[in-house]
Amino acid sequence: MGAQNASKAKRVVGAVLSITCFLLLWQWGTSGTKLGLLMPTPIQVAERFLRSFVDPIGKHSILGHVMFSLSRVIIGYSAAAFCGIALGILMGRYRVVEAIFMPLYEMIRPIPPIAWIPLAILWFGLGEMTKWFLIFLSTFNTITLNVYSGAKSVDPVLLGASKMLGANPLQTMYTIVMPYTVPFIFAGLHTAISVSWATVVAAEMVRSTEGVGWIIINAMEINNMVQVLTGIVAIGMVGYLLAIIMRKVEDVMCRWNKGGK
Repeated sequence: MGAQNASKAKRVVGAVLSITCFLLLWQWGTSGTKLGLLMPTPIQVAERFLRSFVDPIGKHSILGHVMFSLSRVIIGYSAAAFCGIALGILMGRYRVVEAIFMPLYEMIRPIPPIAWIPLAILWFGLGEMTKWFLIFLSTFNTITLNVYSGAKSVDPVLLGASKMLGANPLQTMYTIVMPYTVPFIFAGLHTAISVSWATVVAAEMVRSTEGVGWIIINAMEINNMVQVLTGIVAIGMVGYLLAIIMRKVEDVMCRWNKGGK
């Protein structure tokens, strides 16, 4: 337990040192060189970020923009998680499903979400559905691939033993395949939450008046670098918090797979 606490302390110290060094380098670069003509200092960005909780950017405070973006991510991410887990397990366990859907999935997977924007606008218009669709696509690909890999790699000895003991296909799915695939599911969900949060910036390029992506797009239009970096800081901090939350959920749900840690 002591070694584990020491390891955590080292990681915290390392993180603080790396962030401090980055901020000092940024401060030096913007105040001591010509880079300061193009970029604001970290102090200016931090001041604007804190002030944005009170003074609105556009119609909302920074917290309001984050909540709008999170609501879009939650809808697209939830739909993608449901569809991706279902399709990944079915493709991994049933050859007919794999033969039907895998070629289509492999064609769609390499296409970046931003490339779908024109078609998404054509299909769904300029409303929220387009944003949900773009987030869904980016998240769906990641989750499906991870779940498929897990379902495909289930130990055949366990499957054979369940058949010998008289388990039907549904019982085998719930008692063997699903528990075996859970770590792969959370690996996909963990990666996908970061991907979906990154995609929301591209999604909010489509006629938005709120959201962290809109903050950056609006700042680019008026050439406001302080606002651009304020939006970037908000995206980074929320993305980091989402990753921590997902990691904690995974630790709780997959505790049985951690070897008694």
